Amino acid sequence: MPKKKYYTVWKGLSPGVYDSWSECLLQTKGYKGALYKAFPTREEAERAFSASAYAYMGKARKEKANVSEGRLPENFDKNCLAVDAACSGNPGKMEYRGVYLLTGEEIFHFGPVYGTNNIGEFLAIVHGLALLKQKKIQMPIYSDSRNALLWVRQKKCKTKLQRTEKTEELFRLIARAEKWLSENPYTTPLLKWETKEWGEVPADFGRK
Repeated sequence: MPKKKYYTVWKGLSPGVYDSWSECLLQTKGYKGALYKAFPTREEAERAFSASAYAYMGKARKEKANVSEGRLPENFDKNCLAVDAACSGNPGKMEYRGVYLLTGEEIFHFGPVYGTNNIGEFLAIVHGLALLKQKKIQMPIYSDSRNALLWVRQKKCKTKLQRTEKTEELFRLIARAEKWLSENPYTTPLLKWETKEWGEVPADFGRK
């Protein structure tokens, strides 16, 4: 008789801990970007649910981060952070993340929230800057978005998205990011990821 398993669903129709595969499947089948994992005990499943999904999905993240490895320049320094955003519709459900190239580990992930891809790229860079400064770590940040890199350097998110009840949460995030940029000098190199030469940025969500 197969051993009993418990299923943690971080992203699905109704996130939570489920006692059977059929219940887990109901929450994740057809759900874009579903995140779930089986555990041998309910205690482990509940502990995982209270943490970030990305602490338990290392293998998949590492494989994803290595997609562009064969196309990088010979002396490319992988001690760096790559960021990217994805948006289902534009505007639509937006999320962003940062990946450490040397290990393929996903360092942070935010969303989804209603917004645009360019805003997500901007917020991802600022999130990376703030995190590296907080941890007192010096390494470059790569983004494939020229607009976002320019906005960060100008300390202003120059989006044309209208501020409405639907976008209010996003605009509060933008204001916080702009405030951080205005109050925090940094020396972190902000570099353009050359997609045509190196392939997709390792933080890409793979939804193109």
